[in-house]
Parts: sequence; structure tokens; C-alpha cells
Amino acid sequence: MTSENRQRRKPWLLLLSVLTVFALIGAACGSDEPTASGDDNAATDDAATDDAGDDDAMAEDDGEEDAMAEDDGEEDAMAEDDGEEDAMAEDDGGSEGVTIKVATVANGNVERMAELAPEHFTPDSGITVEFTILDEATLREVTTRDVAAGGEQFDVVTIGMYETPQFGANGWLVGLNELAASTPNYDIDDLIPAVRSGLSVDGELYSSPFYAESSFLMYRADVMEEAGLTMPDAPTWQEVADIAREIDTDEMAGICLRGKPGWGDLGAAFTTVLNTFGGTWWAANDDGSIGAAQVDQPEFAEALNFYVDLLNDAGEDDAANSSFTECLTLYQEGKVAMWYDATVAASILEADDSPVQGLNDFALAPVNVTDNSGWLWAWTFAIPVSTTDQDAAWEFISWATGPGYQELAANELDGGWAAVPPGTRQSLYDNPNYQDVPFAAATLSAILAADPLNPTVDPVPYVGVQFAAIPEFAGIATDVSQEFSAAYAGQQTVEEALAKAQAIANDAMEAAGYR
Repeated sequence: MTSENRQRRKPWLLLLSVLTVFALIGAACGSDEPTASGDDNAATDDAATDDAGDDDAMAEDDGEEDAMAEDDGEEDAMAEDDGEEDAMAEDDGGSEGVTIKVATVANGNVERMAELAPEHFTPDSGITVEFTILDEATLREVTTRDVAAGGEQFDVVTIGMYETPQFGANGWLVGLNELAASTPNYDIDDLIPAVRSGLSVDGELYSSPFYAESSFLMYRADVMEEAGLTMPDAPTWQEVADIAREIDTDEMAGICLRGKPGWGDLGAAFTTVLNTFGGTWWAANDDGSIGAAQVDQPEFAEALNFYVDLLNDAGEDDAANSSFTECLTLYQEGKVAMWYDATVAASILEADDSPVQGLNDFALAPVNVTDNSGWLWAWTFAIPVSTTDQDAAWEFISWATGPGYQELAANELDGGWAAVPPGTRQSLYDNPNYQDVPFAAATLSAILAADPLNPTVDPVPYVGVQFAAIPEFAGIATDVSQEFSAAYAGQQTVEEALAKAQAIANDAMEAAGYR
């Protein structure tokens, strides 16, 4: 309600107050009127007088009760009006004075948004945002525990394309379609269809994407030129491995790959390699259900041997402790020449404050026997059903993930349009300013090429490229990645790691009742 509308109400309320005062005065005067008692009719029959007096007294009582009821009704009406005005005042304030708590992931795009919020979101909304920024593994553990238990630790949680459909189907998240439809500056239909679909259940959007990504190869074009090498736009993994080994030196590793144990760390990068080598985690039964684990199959062994050998021959030091953040640091410090990872990293590499800005080029995710291998992922904001302030939570989400934030980021962040969170909205890729960004076309092509329904050669009993969208996958892939990490750390052989991984993958699915 605007202040103008509130001002229109004030004369009406004043008139009502005046009328009420007159009514109270009138009621009070009426209660003092002399009754038609038997005093003026003393000569009449005493019994008749007594009866008349009783009737008049009852009538007087009835009149007083009617007046009191009228007074009460008017007072109730005034109270109701006061309540309405209080409610209108509350509406005028919106969520002003509210504090919401947001659990989110530690990466550059999100952290830059968190820095902008106090100046560009809170003053307009009146909502203070308290961010808890965590590494990926800790974030997943904390949010899964809190959301599943119906906890009230966070009003907004950052989750991904793996968690969203599962949490939504379980009834743990607030559906966003109605909220989005009531927010004109959000535009749900602007979301890239593949991204929106991956965050929906039966057409209901359950989290709003802050940025979306596929995976591709980033490399130092100046290093390639100096070595007299050319990277194909759509390379094979063998071509990438050959180049990595040739340019690898003591000062600069040939390539950086995720090696830290975790389903979203080593598990994510390796699974894309597994897919394009023709392997899979589980076979599909004839009815499409999950069958036996395939970790002991030749394709799985070939993919893991390739990955381990490449890390040992031309990978970064201490690969067992490296994931996105560590590889980003190494690349920016000039300690690796190539990096296979999320497309969103390009927005950091090409930012104005990046030491390698303008030195990079990009190629599609390397393949082996499939046509494409890039993953599909989005970091998103969701509202747990347990939140105590859904409206404030959505107001923040619609600001951070709406098209208006992209314009704000381009104007406020170092790097301009290159620093805008990518991959979520078609309007961004239609914007001529963004079309000039070096990696924009490659990112969109990678996202559109990702195929979560058919990630490998044979049909699979799950959805997902770098993950299998079943609840058990996170635990299984994390445990298995521990064994793989031990293999390239030299603590066990690849064969030993595969044998243990096969048992983990089979036993866990049997315990979960899949077979």
C-alpha cells in the first residue's frame, strides 16, 4: 500500500471516529431517560402498576443492552479498522527489518554477489542477508542434513541440479512457479529450457539458477603458440593428453584435473571421462531399473587408467587435494597450461582483475567414443519449506537470479559482462554486449550439447551426466573416489581400486533395496 493510499484513508477514519463519539454520547443520554414507572399512576391498580413497572424496567434494560451492543459493534469496527491499517502499514514495510540466513558455496561468482547484496539489495528491500559460505563438500552435508530434517537454520540454501529434483519430490522445498509468476521482473520463461527442466519436477520449478554450466577445456593460447601446437575446437581426450605431456614442465604442469575425493569433485570430472569412454556406473535392466554395477567392466578400467596416467604424467602436483578452487588458483598463477572443468571458470579467468585475462582460449569437452561429454550443472537457490519467512527468501532469490542482477553485475564487477553469472537465461546470450565475451558462445554450445538422458553409449538407468540422479549416488561416488584417489597417489594399484569400487557400488545398491 502506498503512502498516498494511506493518506486517502485518514479522512474516512476521522469521520468514523466522530460518528462513533456521537453515538456514544447519544447512548449515554438515552440511558438517563425517566422510565414509565408506576410513580405517575399511583391511583391505578397496584398489580397493574407493578406489572407495568416490571415491563418498563425490562424494556430499559433491553435498551441499555442494545446501546452497549451498538457501542461494542462500533468499537469492534474501529478495532478492525485499526487492525487493517496496521496490516496495511506492515504491507507498506514489506519485509523491512527482516534478516534471512543463506547457506551458499565458496566460489567467485557467488562471493561477488554476496559482496554486492548489502549495497544493492538490502537498502531497497530492507532485508539483511547473512551468508554462510562453505566449500562444496561441507555445503552439501550441511544443507542436506538441515533441509531433510526440516530444520530452520537457513531460509535459503544453495543446492545443485543433483539435489533439487530429489528434494523437490520429497516435499522439502517450496515450489517456485507461483512466486515466479507473481514477480514481473523475474521472467521464468527466460530460463534456458535444459536448465529449467533439470531443476523441475512435473513442471514445478523448485530452485532458481544463479549460474549454470557445462564443462570444457580451458588452455593458455600463448603457451600453445610458443610450443607450436594447435588445440582443436572439439578435441579428443587422446589429443589433449598428447598436448599435455608435450608442454608439461617442472614449472608448469600440462593439465589440471579434479583429484580431490568427493562425488562432486573427482567424481564429477571422472564420470564425464567414463561416459565418453563408453562406460557407466550401473547397467540398465530390461525394465529400465538399476542393474549390476559396471565398475569391473573394461570400459571403466580403461577410463580410470587413462585418468590416473594423465595425472601422473602431466597433471598438477598434489592432485589428491585438488578440485575447482585449487585448479583455478594454479591456472591463474601460471602453474598449469590447461584445465578441464566447469565453463563458469572462464568468467573468472577473463575478469578484469585476472592475471591471465586475454591469454586464454576454449575448446569443447574432450571426447573418446561419444559425440559430446560435457556435464550439465547449476548452482541454485532454493527455499526450504521450514523457512519462517518465505516472502523475504523469495525476494532475495528473485533479485540474485533475475535478469536485473546480470545488468548490475556487468556494471559493478571487475570484468564487466565477462563477470556476469552465465548459463541461466536466454536473454543474456541475446544481449549484444554479452555476445562479445570470448567464451559466451562456447559456454552456450556446451550447455546445449549436454545430454543427461543419454550420457554414454548404452542406455543407463538414471538421469545425469556427471552424476546419477539417485539418492545413493553421492555416498557411493564419494567412497569410490577415495579409492581412485589412493590409486593416483600411489597407495594402491588401479586394479585394487576397481575391485573395491565394484564391491562398494554393488553392496550399497543391494542395501538400498534396488536388487
